[in-house]
Amino acid sequence: MKKMPERTCVITKEKTLKKDLLRVVRDNTGNVSVDITGKANGRGAYLKKDKEVINKAKTTKALERILEVTISDSIYEEMLKLVD
Repeated sequence: MKKMPERTCVITKEKTLKKDLLRVVRDNTGNVSVDITGKANGRGAYLKKDKEVINKAKTTKALERILEVTISDSIYEEMLKLVD
């Protein structure tokens, strides 16, 4: 049986399968994007695919602290659309 990769959600601290998480990436130039493939270069952070978790990340600015960059509302909106 093949081992499935697990990652930790930065908000809930739950270890979950990588496919059940959203990855947000900051590249070398400071641009932030949602990484659908899970393979984009740059510093990444994982969030559980849950509206409450995404909204909590937005209000607490946890992603901004982890990625060390300001994140626009459009990134959070894109994540919420992917969760629907």
